[in-house]
Amino acid sequence: MSVILVLIIIALVFFYMSKGMTNSSGNPKQDQKYQPNKQIKKQGNMKYGKWVGGGLGWAFGGPIGALVGFMFGSMFDGGSNSESQQHPYQEGGPTQSGDFSMSLLVLSAAVMKADGTVKKSELDYVRQFFTTNFGAEKAKQHMLVLRELVKKDINVQDVSYQIGQYMDYSSRLQLLHYLFGIALADGFVDSTEINLIQSISGYMRIAAGDFNSVKAMFVKDIESAYKILEIDSSASNEDIKKAYKRMAVLYHPDKVSHLGGDIQKSAEEKFQKLNAAYDELKKQRGIV
Repeated sequence: MSVILVLIIIALVFFYMSKGMTNSSGNPKQDQKYQPNKQIKKQGNMKYGKWVGGGLGWAFGGPIGALVGFMFGSMFDGGSNSESQQHPYQEGGPTQSGDFSMSLLVLSAAVMKADGTVKKSELDYVRQFFTTNFGAEKAKQHMLVLRELVKKDINVQDVSYQIGQYMDYSSRLQLLHYLFGIALADGFVDSTEINLIQSISGYMRIAAGDFNSVKAMFVKDIESAYKILEIDSSASNEDIKKAYKRMAVLYHPDKVSHLGGDIQKSAEEKFQKLNAAYDELKKQRGIV
């Protein structure tokens, strides 16, 4: 029922937006006079629809598709979602940039609402992320969708299961890293948000060690560097070197290059934190 309400409300919002852009007066002569402008507006809507639909594959199905994908395809491309059919459901297949973006938006809304308050710092973090990675215009469109999503209940378990089934593992790790960024955007560690992210991680089938590693990049304690490398403080110097080499392969930005250069740049932040943890341990132990 909540999925249907989300679909109806978001569709109504964009229906009135597109209706307001046509500038039709009901007078046949005036309609004919402004026909060129209307054609331009129509082309603009189609361009918007193609931006949303382009690259979307499995995100057009399941709970994520019900929330955002189908509505955009039908409202702005005349009911056609042929672009989404370029990448049908395929478990283990490559994750498209559009799939990642839509998954990110839905889970962002869930995490932002976890503590009962959607904070300005969290909205700013999301806006900055999309602006940096996709440009100001696309960020504006993403934020419009996010504002509607935060008003509705989201079945986090179903959405996360879908992501776990169809998104490649490296992309899921990057998504997890982003969610921690939202939770810590206000500089405060809220246990409700952290617990929700841990549940999302489990539903997405992320290994417990990998979850603890990403968490340690944001929630610091005296053993954070060890946790990032997924080892404990009793590890030998040789174990630390081996752990770093293994994690460097797992977290390398090239692992998400299929999501586009912009997302790859974002992944570099996580990789830098891994390097910083290793450098810290080398300094503590005098490892050369």
